Amino acid sequence: MTAVVGENVAASLKAKIREVRGFPQEDILFYDITTLLQDAGAFHDAVDMMAEPFRDRAIDMVVAMESRGFIFGAPLAYLLDAGFAPIRKLGKLPHNTITREYRLEYATNTLEMHADAVRPGQKVLLVDDLLATGGTVAASLDIVRELGADPVGVVVLVELESLRGRQRLEPYAVEVRSFIRYP
Repeated sequence: MTAVVGENVAASLKAKIREVRGFPQEDILFYDITTLLQDAGAFHDAVDMMAEPFRDRAIDMVVAMESRGFIFGAPLAYLLDAGFAPIRKLGKLPHNTITREYRLEYATNTLEMHADAVRPGQKVLLVDDLLATGGTVAASLDIVRELGADPVGVVVLVELESLRGRQRLEPYAVEVRSFIRYP
């Protein structure tokens, strides 16, 4: 995929995202990707675009964050010939877990992952739909690293640049890819 084609695809996908003011609380502008997902071609383009930078990276495991990250994580794992492991909200996994509390732009939450979901030395790609403050991704990186795996990248469809999530992830020294950006 050339840069120009990628930019054209990203612009086309961005046009399909619905902006919802006041959700989940009054002062938030929510970027609703469900309108993009309803278009089979757009969904296909989004997944292909997110996979492209990592196709030759020998990814062992795709780790995706609940819940919209699962939408992209599973097909990315398939395309990259990798396993898939979910990071869930507290209380959703039935076996031994590793947990991390993190802060959203409007709340706090706790994530957990099965303690045997990734193995030491595995190359891991972390996937979510959106990068905002970086709290969810940072907590997920902490979990993956605690389990001894090697996070080689983070890929999201949408990035909210004003919330500086990318800067929050700088200490992790991982490649961060996003394709649709809002100031």
